Amino acid sequence: MNMKYFPKLRLSHLFDKKFIVPLILSTMIFSCADQKQNNKLGSVFERENLIAWCIVPYDSKNRTPVERAEMLKDLGINKLAYDWRDEHIPTFDEELAALENSNIKLQAFWFHSGPDPSNDKDLKIILDLFKRNNTKTQLWTMFRGWPPSFDNLSQTDKVKTAAEAVAYVAQRLDELGCSLGLYNHGGWFGEPENQLAVIEYLKLKNIGIVYNFSHSETQIQRFPEFYPQILPHLYAINITGLKGGYPAEVVPIGDGNIEEKMIRIIQASSYRGPIGIINEKFADDAADGLKLNMEGLKTILKSLGDNKAVETYSYLKSN
Repeated sequence: MNMKYFPKLRLSHLFDKKFIVPLILSTMIFSCADQKQNNKLGSVFERENLIAWCIVPYDSKNRTPVERAEMLKDLGINKLAYDWRDEHIPTFDEELAALENSNIKLQAFWFHSGPDPSNDKDLKIILDLFKRNNTKTQLWTMFRGWPPSFDNLSQTDKVKTAAEAVAYVAQRLDELGCSLGLYNHGGWFGEPENQLAVIEYLKLKNIGIVYNFSHSETQIQRFPEFYPQILPHLYAINITGLKGGYPAEVVPIGDGNIEEKMIRIIQASSYRGPIGIINEKFADDAADGLKLNMEGLKTILKSLGDNKAVETYSYLKSN
């Protein structure tokens, strides 16, 4: 999409229909040929399209893999993006088995890479895990830890440097039939425009973008501008509430004053991929955090008139 046809967009434009309507139309026209469609869904915000994210280290109950799978089944969530810490490594295989036994899809696995992933022991552990379990999934990865000299490079050289690390991980994953999701989490690499530059430089088929509201605090003013550009590459969108001005504060879905406008843009676009909801610091019990965000999302969907999606959360009516 050529953004020269649109005026410079600001945070206030998220609240202005005269800017949002043409933007929505543009995302539908320019992206429908590129975005993979999930025709079974009436709305991407239906409960069956949700991913549970940020629930493993952020759970006061310290659930076992089996208990976690049971929790997701009770909530009606059939996809998990698995984040972890070192203490979870011994139960990686058990986690995969518990998900399979409960018919819960491993949507993604988390990985934090430095500039030299070829020497990263965690990457080897993950790749070996995928290989022995014949796992086909996405690796959601943020790349950080560039040397101080990185800041002095030209934009072209920054893209080339980052692309070298990204290409190594993507190629190892491709050998296993897996994909790499570039994850925005601050810094140069966390900017969507820079991730797009790396993708366009490499032109590898198994690289996409995972966009996170929870790390968009300083990007909200540009969201209407870059969203149509990242749309064809999106693997997932993880949503939270966003409150205040600039930068925004991350809060549960429905507690902010910005996320509904961003959700409206997504709703009206051609995006048909999954939607992630997170717990992280919203509640001690991961189940409570997920329910809190589903309740907030249900309220927003009512406001947006997405009745088909609202119906899939009917079990929440007593909460």
